[in-house]
Amino acid sequence: MKYEAVIGLEVHAQLLTKSKVFCGCSTKFGAEANTQVCPVCLGMPGTLPVLNKTAVEYAVKMALATHCKVNHKSLFARKNYFYPDLPKGYQISQYNEPLTQRGYIDIEVNGEKKHIGITRVHMEEDAGKLLHGESYEDADYSFVDLNRAGVPLIEIVSEPDIRNSEEAVEYLKALRDILVYLEICDGNMEEGSFRCDANVSVRPAGQKEFGTKAELKNMNSFRFVQKAIEYEINRQIEVIENGGKVIQETRLFDSDKGVTISMRSKEEAHDYRYFPEPDLLPLQIDEAWIAEIKSTLPELPAEKRERFVKEYGIPSYDAGVLTATKELANYYEECVQKYRGQGSGIGGQEIPKTVSNWVMGELLRLLKEDNRDVKDCPVKPDNLVKLMKMVDAGIVNLKTAKEVFEDVYKTGKDPEAIVKGKGLVQISDEGALVKAIDEVLAANPKEVAEYKTGKEKLFSFFVGQTMKATKGQANPQVLNRLLKERLAR
Repeated sequence: MKYEAVIGLEVHAQLLTKSKVFCGCSTKFGAEANTQVCPVCLGMPGTLPVLNKTAVEYAVKMALATHCKVNHKSLFARKNYFYPDLPKGYQISQYNEPLTQRGYIDIEVNGEKKHIGITRVHMEEDAGKLLHGESYEDADYSFVDLNRAGVPLIEIVSEPDIRNSEEAVEYLKALRDILVYLEICDGNMEEGSFRCDANVSVRPAGQKEFGTKAELKNMNSFRFVQKAIEYEINRQIEVIENGGKVIQETRLFDSDKGVTISMRSKEEAHDYRYFPEPDLLPLQIDEAWIAEIKSTLPELPAEKRERFVKEYGIPSYDAGVLTATKELANYYEECVQKYRGQGSGIGGQEIPKTVSNWVMGELLRLLKEDNRDVKDCPVKPDNLVKLMKMVDAGIVNLKTAKEVFEDVYKTGKDPEAIVKGKGLVQISDEGALVKAIDEVLAANPKEVAEYKTGKEKLFSFFVGQTMKATKGQANPQVLNRLLKERLAR
């Protein structure tokens, strides 16, 4: 029997406000434990929450960017449960009347587009963090850090439209790209500012009814999300095929072993006893404010990718890489604009594709090696464009240009100064090149004879030897033409 997976994702994104959602404490990551707290976020008796307007604005931005309906009225609710990192004994969230609902995003997997519905985007506060396995006076304890308690979150709940782990990862990447482009979340999964739970079930292919779901937690990277979902799908199929029944439960992903482990069964699941938060008035949002927020939305990743393909004529793959971050896309566009009007690009390519090759190849390679962001790139667009123009003008060849690029990256120096200082100007003088070619041919008579009997693969040997003799500075086009002429004599 063939089975089909049904997957829904619940994503929590920490909003990039300077203060918490219901008090004025800082949200800065990495501070000493329990130094960014106050009576409000510690849940002291007699304190009252005050809603952070910027957090509401950021939540509405995400709603609009994912085609959600923004409700003019929404309610905050108390989600009651007891855990050491929840000082009030409840979490302020939204339940029956959320801020927004009924949206979607489109993703692309293996060249096919997929429409993923979004049930709702609602606001809530984060809990604290437990630190396990710490040692104090040779005894093991668990410590609690409440710096994160009260940090503003949005929860993005998808429809059960996802059918495999690849779609799940692409959906998550698309959500994170939107959040980062909007500048309302940094998207850092390792620090917990972007995290997700997955509801996974399987059913016989063609069946309309859903199977029994398991909720997966503890996945802090895209790779782990994919592995956890794949393992869970296979586990559930195996249970069914062995005559068992899948139990509704919460499972944790063990990234070391690559397996999911039962954490809590349905019988142990919490009854959160939601009821309206009595200390907060209903949240009212009028059309004028929604329109004002909408006017501030930037060009989003999907729109930018589509424009890059249409406007610059580059492949969709290139557009996807170049729009991975707003900063990278801006870097690329600045290079294209500065380079345009100066010829057709290296090797006869169009300028946008030439720039794409350099940015995706040389630039991203070095940034990845240094674990560096394009914001901190030492090669400014002006210098990359100078280098590409030098190749166009025949001052340096492509091989030399790539070596110069590394020097510019490491030193921040002007590429023209590096070329001049190191004597790297390309040799295009035909007299000098003929002299070098003749010396190479004279030194390799056996290979010349073999070439003339039909072993044309030796041509690259002669090119390499001449390049070596000219210290890599020969103009490749001129060299190839002259070499063919000399070998044809």
